Amino acid sequence: MFEKELRVTAPGRICLLGEHQDYFGLSVISAAINLRISIQGQRRTDSLFRIQLPDIGEEESFVLQGEIPYRIKRDYIRSAVNVLRRRGVNFDYGWDCLVSGSIPVNSGTGSSSALVVAWIKFLLESAKDSRTADVEAIAELSFEAEVAEFEEPGGKMDHYSSALGGVLSIHFEDKVMIRRLKTPIGQFVLADSGEKKDTTGLLSYIKSHVLQGVLTIQERKQEFNLRSPLDEGVREEIKKLDPEQRRLVEGTLLTREITAEGERLFQAETFDHQRFGLLLTRQHEILRDYLQISTDKIELMRETALQHGSLGAKINGSGGGGCLFAYAPQAAEEVAQALELIGAKALIVNVDEGVRKEQSLDPGRDK
Repeated sequence: MFEKELRVTAPGRICLLGEHQDYFGLSVISAAINLRISIQGQRRTDSLFRIQLPDIGEEESFVLQGEIPYRIKRDYIRSAVNVLRRRGVNFDYGWDCLVSGSIPVNSGTGSSSALVVAWIKFLLESAKDSRTADVEAIAELSFEAEVAEFEEPGGKMDHYSSALGGVLSIHFEDKVMIRRLKTPIGQFVLADSGEKKDTTGLLSYIKSHVLQGVLTIQERKQEFNLRSPLDEGVREEIKKLDPEQRRLVEGTLLTREITAEGERLFQAETFDHQRFGLLLTRQHEILRDYLQISTDKIELMRETALQHGSLGAKINGSGGGGCLFAYAPQAAEEVAQALELIGAKALIVNVDEGVRKEQSLDPGRDK
């Protein structure tokens, strides 16, 4: 029996450690947060899909007839349907849907991926497909619909974080390996700078320069790759790169090392909150000094957070604007107020679970 009403939500995410690593097949540590995208729908009697997105002032509609043509560059609503139909998912009815959410848009907290994850889950639920209970399959299908379908340069961190939830160590090698980490961490303050970022432009620039640097090193050191030990021989080869490639390769490898240290921290018998804060701050410094993705306003926000009781703070997402988050388990209110005073929009957030079908159709009952 097909349901006549359905509601699915999916969380945004913050990247704790390992920014700009997933699209190189390197490890990340991420956390889903309790800012979510909601898709609520009523089943139609025909094959029309009508989707209202009031948060961005848009509405989409299409009929299930063959491959659905894309109207814009990143047409995720349609691409998800196309990807699922190619994977054997059949839709007998259309839906009237309302999309809403609390995740800041274009700010580095995975809003687009959360939308796609929620939409994939919604579509699988509506079709009573067996994959609706397989969160890793949902993550992979979401990556295909958002990134692979449009030949974008991004990785899979956002999709796995939103689909699985919690704090994850994600190893991207020949196949994705997930380790759920215990979550002794407290509150974060997520602060939106209001500066819009160019995600695909930054990703493409960093990715192309790092990969070109790797190829240059491999001309003299064939066995080298981004998982190679950062020994003296590798350091000497990196020094021979042109300045732009050098700083980006160095930043990538330093981030790799700090991510490994962070995983050891989460696996320790006693979680060291002070050390975790220091790792966040060090990660930010690498992103600022080597990948050069911070901004003057982000730096002001970071200093403000540290001065008002945060244990650590870092830029979140691709950079060039967007959000910063501060780890402030004992001072979240004070840090949030201080950030608001300098013009940032601050929210206190916690770790949350992954994509889910909601029992209530009332968004206010399951926040």
